[in-house]
Amino acid sequence: MCTFCVKHGEGKRWYLNAENYAADLESDLRRRGFMVDFVGQFERHRRGIEVGLRALRLAPEPLRAGLARSISERQQREHFGQPVPIEQCERIFAIATNITRVPCVCRGAQKKGSDAESCCLVATVTPHDGVLADVFAGYEPGPHAEGFEKLTPERAVAYLRRCEEGGLAHTVWTFGTPFIAAICNCDLPSGCMAMRVQLQGKVRVMWRGEDVARLDPERCSGCAACVPLCPFGALGKTGPRAIALDRTACWGCGTCRAGCARGALTLEERARAPDVARIW
Repeated sequence: MCTFCVKHGEGKRWYLNAENYAADLESDLRRRGFMVDFVGQFERHRRGIEVGLRALRLAPEPLRAGLARSISERQQREHFGQPVPIEQCERIFAIATNITRVPCVCRGAQKKGSDAESCCLVATVTPHDGVLADVFAGYEPGPHAEGFEKLTPERAVAYLRRCEEGGLAHTVWTFGTPFIAAICNCDLPSGCMAMRVQLQGKVRVMWRGEDVARLDPERCSGCAACVPLCPFGALGKTGPRAIALDRTACWGCGTCRAGCARGALTLEERARAPDVARIW
């Protein structure tokens, strides 16, 4: 299991520990301030990230590794994530039943539009309306606070299913670790900054998922409908009717399953899979 499960999950999946949702955002000024700065100054942060990624690419390896480690350690204290399959999202919504759909600041900064699939879900155990009004005050790319849509857990899951059909992975994020406040829906083409930093910049800002995909060749028809749905490039077509899964590249989001009508793709617990148990 990932480090957060050991530190913040009492040996279980950290994002299913109800205590990690329990801090009241309305009264927690530190987290509130962090979120206001995160959204309000996102464009400035994004430009800084772009400059940092270029500098990391040019830095000699010992320096690059040290900088990447330092950035990751800071992120683990503040804002860190992990892919979660949709069935685990349902369990999160059973804990954090106050759910609001908000604009994705990554896509807003990248001018990727503001349709339904470019949103994130704020999920807390207590109402968070006042926080959102502060956080998104003056936020230009998305709607004003009064336009945010509150969702029931059932509607939230239906929304996530639509995201999967577009190849978006669900990721859960801390805002002031270990407290969890949001589920994002991401891929690289859509402009997800976390995925860019992790996959292209090689700086750890996410753990791999607690699960990993398994492909059953007996069930697979080779249709390749799953291939474009994998946000991490772990699936590929190797022949006219053949699909290959690189489990070392799999992040365990489970999004690929949305394209398989034959049930050839399933998830299994990463820690119990000897070939990838140590890949986080």
